[in-house]
Amino acid sequence: LETLPIRIKQHSENALELAKWLEAQEEVAWVNYPGLESSKYNELAKKYLPKGQSGIVTFGPKGGFEAAKTVANETKVFSLLANIGDTKSLIIHPSSTTHQQLDEAAQESAGVTSDLIRLSVGIEDIEDLKADLKVAFAKI
Repeated sequence: LETLPIRIKQHSENALELAKWLEAQEEVAWVNYPGLESSKYNELAKKYLPKGQSGIVTFGPKGGFEAAKTVANETKVFSLLANIGDTKSLIIHPSSTTHQQLDEAAQESAGVTSDLIRLSVGIEDIEDLKADLKVAFAKI
């Protein structure tokens, strides 16, 4: 494909910018996004996904389980939903929602840490997304 559909392109652009912004936030312990230079998958992403690395970003706030749960529950622009790929931004804390029936060891084996927040970044204005997360961070 010569060009990505405009919506997919916007998902990837927003996700990359948001991931970079999250890396710079003092409330954030870690960020996982293949488009980041710090990602162990960055070279593969450049090779196989040169036009964009998707709209999915995961990160962990400092403060663990309770902090992550608070952030997920306090956002207003991000909707608290488990699906992905919507044009609107979505957020979920799997450890307290989709994976809550599993014990900690089972969650870890599924790749779900207690502090993990998954974002499905939509096509809203990136500054609105940052502001929404910043307000949520202030509640932890």
